Amino acid sequence: MRFAGKRAVVTGGASGIGRATALRLAEEGAEVWIGDIDSDGGQAIAETSNGRIHFRRTDVCEAGDIAALIAAADSAGGLDILFNNAGAGGSRDNIDVISAEDWDRTQALLLRSVAMGIRHAAPLMAARGGGVIVNTSSVSALGSGYAPTAYSVAKAGVLHLTKVAAADLARHNIRVNAVVPGFITTGIFTASFDLDAEKQAIADAAIAGVAAKAQPVARAGRPEDIAAAVAFLASEDAAFITGTHILVDGGMMIGTRASWDETQPTIFSALDAIAG
Repeated sequence: MRFAGKRAVVTGGASGIGRATALRLAEEGAEVWIGDIDSDGGQAIAETSNGRIHFRRTDVCEAGDIAALIAAADSAGGLDILFNNAGAGGSRDNIDVISAEDWDRTQALLLRSVAMGIRHAAPLMAARGGGVIVNTSSVSALGSGYAPTAYSVAKAGVLHLTKVAAADLARHNIRVNAVVPGFITTGIFTASFDLDAEKQAIADAAIAGVAAKAQPVARAGRPEDIAAAVAFLASEDAAFITGTHILVDGGMMIGTRASWDETQPTIFSALDAIAG
């Protein structure tokens, strides 16, 4: 019960990583406020949580919604933990064709929302002597080819924002860190498609199959894997950690696939074949 007596806010808490993290924090004693545009999903979690989880409809592209969600948690006795997690894939266009509007919309959803979450939480945390902020980035922040361009740039921004915010807020005893998920099987991959239940099940199975082969750990990443890392960073076990990130990717970023999959060709295997 690392979070007994603590109050936490989780954005994007109605599904995926946010849902898993809200449940994990509540299981360890926290009272949790989740914000999401998915009212049905958010209410369903709240109704089955025995009063440990509360839902407030929140569009993180609206700074006022973020402020209201954070204020709701604070009014119950003070805010201790903020998990800036809400997001979606954003525009899938390449940089040579993306519109200014689609670019701005993606940055607002994935980067500005994190900045505004920190902006509205920090004064409340400072007033009570400190707190913890965790932000969701992505392996796409570390290299190209993992996600669309606008998404990747926004997630890289989240990583740098995490560093500078940690420096800004250290004087208030507020720690700021990030989690960097790899291939985690959530609805983000199919959110832009209108799939019925049968097609969604087929898509989920296909995604899990691909994910299991995308990194050295031979299984798909789960939202609970990220929730465990967030819980660690939010706890006193991580009291001496700030301004950095935890990579939770099953080893995806170790190197090219050939570095861990012996079936993949390398320059050495090619030379061996030539040499006979």
